[in-house]
Amino acid sequence: MLIGEVARRSGVSSRMLRHYDSLGLVRPTGRTVGGYREYSEEDIRRIFHVESLRTLGLSLRQIGRALEDPAFTPSALVADLIRRSEDRLKREQELLERLRAVDASTPSAWQDVLRIVELLHSLNSPSAARRQQAVLAPADDVPVPTDLLAAAVLAESDPNVAGALRWALARAGGDGVASVVAGVYSDDVAVRRRAVLAVAAMADAPGATAALADALGDPDPTVRRHAALAMGKLGSPAAVPTLVAMIVEGTNDIEAAEILGSLSLDPGPANQIMNALTAELTTHAADSAVRIRLIQALAELPPPVAKDTLQQLTHDEDRSVALVATALLGVLQDRAND
Repeated sequence: MLIGEVARRSGVSSRMLRHYDSLGLVRPTGRTVGGYREYSEEDIRRIFHVESLRTLGLSLRQIGRALEDPAFTPSALVADLIRRSEDRLKREQELLERLRAVDASTPSAWQDVLRIVELLHSLNSPSAARRQQAVLAPADDVPVPTDLLAAAVLAESDPNVAGALRWALARAGGDGVASVVAGVYSDDVAVRRRAVLAVAAMADAPGATAALADALGDPDPTVRRHAALAMGKLGSPAAVPTLVAMIVEGTNDIEAAEILGSLSLDPGPANQIMNALTAELTTHAADSAVRIRLIQALAELPPPVAKDTLQQLTHDEDRSVALVATALLGVLQDRAND
């Protein structure tokens, strides 16, 4: 079969077939009397093999090796192709995100586009100081798209930069919570931690309370603690079990105790809090440090709620516990007399 007929049937141009011949990739078996290339059925089959491998992204050199080298291992090549494809997809996804960020800023001129691109480069900088500066002092008249801030919040590991990003996202208003709330349900625990902190910074915004309530049931204790502190400040009794656990564990126990004190101003939560604290006092009867933290939390409650329990603890067998209870009972009584 002559080259023109092969090109018509295979879909490979005559020019490319000649190129394959010059590389030694697909050489026609014969020549006509006039010197024209003549391809056999085996040659045509090899052409289709080459084209199939090209669709996988192999270079012509790699294809030649795959077809000729007996030691060639397809699995190694496929693994390399997968890696390169993943890298390419990642680059394209990053480009798509940059384009969306530019589009979300509704640029009216090329100068606006360039400013957003500059901001994107700054937020992706390996320098934490530069990333923080980009958030705290953005270019004049360049609104930072909420989606861009949310993506940066969920990815940022530096605590100072993360704090600046949460601040900027909270100030952006609009759909700040909606843009970051998906992170609360991420499979990545680091993303969930960042997301719940961001939502907590916008706790009064629509949708925040529901996300924080869901985060109270998160398997990660850090996520639960962040959610409990935010929910407690909002006056939600649902935060009580986690806040009490934080006191027992000694994690942000002072802040947790203060929030429990505020919640206990309502008679309903006050009973729940009192029961939870006294139950933990019994459970940890042999741990002085835990019991002292629990007593300190009791002292944050209104005097009528905590007075009787503190009075009983002044006679505790553990002298250190009894001394702390005595001192805090005096503080509580002074507060009641004010």
